[in-house]
Amino acid sequence: MPENPVLVIGGGPAGLEAARGVADLGYHVKLVEKAERLGGMPILADYAALTPNMVNAEEAMGEMVQRIENDELIDIRTSTEVIRASGSAPALEIGLNGPGGEEDIQTGGVIVATGFQHFDPGKETQMYGYYEFDDVITLVDTERMLKAGKFVRPSTGEAPKQVCFIQCVGSRDRQIGNPWCSKVCCGIATKEAIEIRQLIPDCRVFIFYIDMRMYGFWEDEIYWKAQEKYKVNFIRGIVTEITKRGDQVVVKGEDTTMGRPVEVPMDVVILSIGMEPSEGTKKMGELFQLPSTHGFIESIGGALNTVVTSVPGIFVAGAAAGPADLEDSVSMGGAAAMKAAAFLRKANLRVA
Repeated sequence: MPENPVLVIGGGPAGLEAARGVADLGYHVKLVEKAERLGGMPILADYAALTPNMVNAEEAMGEMVQRIENDELIDIRTSTEVIRASGSAPALEIGLNGPGGEEDIQTGGVIVATGFQHFDPGKETQMYGYYEFDDVITLVDTERMLKAGKFVRPSTGEAPKQVCFIQCVGSRDRQIGNPWCSKVCCGIATKEAIEIRQLIPDCRVFIFYIDMRMYGFWEDEIYWKAQEKYKVNFIRGIVTEITKRGDQVVVKGEDTTMGRPVEVPMDVVILSIGMEPSEGTKKMGELFQLPSTHGFIESIGGALNTVVTSVPGIFVAGAAAGPADLEDSVSMGGAAAMKAAAFLRKANLRVA
């Protein structure tokens, strides 16, 4: 049994799965999370239901947390951050800062699972009026309302009659430096559209998209269901401006399928904001001197090796490596656990 544990940085889906995997393989784990609670973005951002199967987010993440909470091989540190790193694996010197102050530990390997942050729609020169109009909100704002079991116009507290989603806000945009697709926004918007229709059956819901990107089973599980069962309207087009007219927000743009201008009043406009590297991801990249791609931590093997970085003994999982859905994150967490355990086993054999 190697003396030094694996350090897992981040307590979201990828980190939780990584910690469980390492412990299941018989190795000690220190799980560090800077927030007060484990669960990552589904908990911290008050997600209502997970895409695409719509299971309750709080319950699903609670089950992942329960699997590791009483494991004697896992030492959980919440409200704790990694502030220093020196040496090399399997004898890395790590500095932690937590509720009890600073502490130095040795670790045999590291799994970086620091996730992402949501794009701030105010960055796009306020063309969408997010900070200007109360009834322009984001996917995250919508999730919070759906979690509470209601969906209303923020300006009035009343149920809306007409709602639209605008896709690719902060994604696929070279001008602002985010040329990537955030992968999950189309699915999440469609899931939320279904939930709004379930809560308010007489509300008309529209999704303005550049390209609808539904991969794998998402196509059948939510895309066609949204159209055929819940009558969500999908409009291929580009939104150029949002203004105010009376007590409604007005969406202006172009229907690119029909080749004609669009000007539609809405009660609520929902911006499908994309993923960006989290501050934690950027900090860990600098601390461990890990190469990055668009600010996300880069793996060395591309599609054939998604979790191994260029620094021996340092692995990456989930959205710290780039836009990822929950399936990606959990799968990468498991792969990183296996790679980290194999690294420690080989290092231990060399020492022996």
